[in-house]
Formats: sequence, structure tokens, C-alpha cells
Amino acid sequence: MAQQTATKAPTRKPAGTGSVFLSFAPWIIFGVVAGPSTWEYAGLAALIASIVLSGRDTLRGRFCVLDMVGIVFFAVITVLALALDRSQLIWLETYAQVISNGVVAVVALGSLFADPFTAQYARQQTPREYWDSPVFAHINRVLTAAWGVVFALMALSTWLAVRNPSMDDWFNWVVPIALLVGVVKFTERYPESYTARVT
Repeated sequence: MAQQTATKAPTRKPAGTGSVFLSFAPWIIFGVVAGPSTWEYAGLAALIASIVLSGRDTLRGRFCVLDMVGIVFFAVITVLALALDRSQLIWLETYAQVISNGVVAVVALGSLFADPFTAQYARQQTPREYWDSPVFAHINRVLTAAWGVVFALMALSTWLAVRNPSMDDWFNWVVPIALLVGVVKFTERYPESYTARVT
């Protein structure tokens, strides 16, 4: 009976999509606001957003890797902006978006080797008896991989924007926004569609 329960598909959507989207908000804020003369303000805004959006979970003793990495990353960005002269931070001013997108990609893809980061949010909305089910595990591996690949492509796109200033609008805005819209829709639809196929 216990084995049958473990392999059942969750009765709820097995991915905490709302929480995942909130955790990406500071990174998106940074990506939108960061520019040659605004990246330090983008870092501060993203730091505040990271603390506010993860505050309730942190107070309850729930620590999600993406939230914690966001707080540390944006805190470091803010401290560097305050402590160092602008001339010493040309590299960061130039590659701020590339670095932030790359960090998210590394966190997401790296979590596949331990605990897929989307599973941390999904457990908040999914009954405990489904946490060890193959369906739950598969969905969160796929969603985590999708977000990791998207942010890796965004890192590449924003790097291309630096290398090809004439294509700046395309590589800094059009491509990243299209990628984000695509992965958001995928995250909303995939759990239910996969669950329906295997049940």
C-alpha cells in the first residue's frame, strides 16, 4: 500500500509555480534595470526584493537555494558599488547581466545533482506523501533543467549584446523576454500535462 501511494501522481499541481516566479523576480528586476549607469541601483533594488520576498519563508525556517544565493549575490554587488571606485568596476558594469544570468543557470543546473530547486517550492504546495513519487521527482527535474537552460541562453544572449552593440535591443531585450515567456508558460502547463499522461 505504501509503495502504491508513493508512485501515485499528486492530486495537486506538483510544482510551486507561484513561489518560483516570486524567487525569480529579483533576478528579473536586476536584468531589466541594470545598465551602464544603473547596475548599482539595480543591485540594491534586487537585494531589497530578495529579502522582502523570501522573508516569510526565512522566518519560518525554510531556506530555498535560489533565494539565499540571490541575497548573497545582490549584497555583494551592492557592497562592491559602495566600496570601490567606478573605474575599478568597469568589468562589472559591462557584464552585470551576463554574470547574474550565469549565476542563476549554475544554481539551477547544479541543483539537479542534489535537490532540484523547483522541488523546494513544490513541497510547500504538495502533500508530503507525494514528495518521493517518481512523478514529482520527474516534473521537478524537468522544470529545473528548463529554467537552467533558459538562464544559460540568457547569459549567452546578454554576452552577445556586449559583443555586438548594434544588436543590443535584440540580445538584451527581445531574446531574453521571449525565453522568459516561454519558460513561464512551460512551467504553468507541464506539471498537469505530464501528470495526465502518466495517470
